Amino acid sequence: MYLDYFGLTELPFGITPDTSYTYVTASHQEALNTLLVALNSGEGFIKITGEVGTGKSLLCRRLLQTLPAGAVSAYLPNPFLTPRTLMLALGEELGLALVPTIDDYHLLQRLNHALLEMAGAERPVVICIDEAQAMPLETMEALRLLSNLETEKRKLLQIVLFGQPELDEKLAHPSVRQLLQRIAFHYRLQGLAKEEIAAYLGHRLRVAGYRGDELFAKGAARALHRASGGTPRLVNILANKALFSVFGEGKRLVKARHVRKAAADTEGARSPGWW
Repeated sequence: MYLDYFGLTELPFGITPDTSYTYVTASHQEALNTLLVALNSGEGFIKITGEVGTGKSLLCRRLLQTLPAGAVSAYLPNPFLTPRTLMLALGEELGLALVPTIDDYHLLQRLNHALLEMAGAERPVVICIDEAQAMPLETMEALRLLSNLETEKRKLLQIVLFGQPELDEKLAHPSVRQLLQRIAFHYRLQGLAKEEIAAYLGHRLRVAGYRGDELFAKGAARALHRASGGTPRLVNILANKALFSVFGEGKRLVKARHVRKAAADTEGARSPGWW
């Protein structure tokens, strides 16, 4: 590994969402601001979409960390569930002791009572659903029905859907048109802008312990943007491979040719042939 060679304490370009490496891009900050405004206004459904690797899961974690003290949050990373299983999962996330044999009527009743108690204690409930495009249509409809629970003043829970662009296609289905009409706020995440790449690379390197001179040449940063289209996950994959290449040569500076080599070896990266 190249950690000791570059004076790093850990890998700077991992692909697992890690809030300690968060670099606040313009798009991510706008998305977070949209979420906070929507939650503050009491809207029932909020939607965030973005291509694979644009940082939706990271944004979800940032949101959960930003919620006010006393707020109750539920996080569902895999919503490919039947309606009943979704209700059981939500009950578990909300801390309810539910027996698997409970019937649907009493399950919904338990959820309603729990949400009413939290509302009475001024504890907002936020449900974050990641990979929402994988949710079956009948489960989406069950989620809409659950969102009907409300007091005279406000909704008992707010639901944030994070998903790939396929989520928009699924929400266009006639069977969930009522859910689509309830989405008052939405935002489409974008990748890193060309002018953000160098700062992004430098930020992640500093968090990983790097204290040396500039490690990525300007040409390498431009090449990374071209090859990745600004998608953070692809930037990380390519930057990691480029560092391996430089390490193998015994060099200290990543150049455009190292990025081209990494791109040629990476599925999903743009072909280097047109540069």
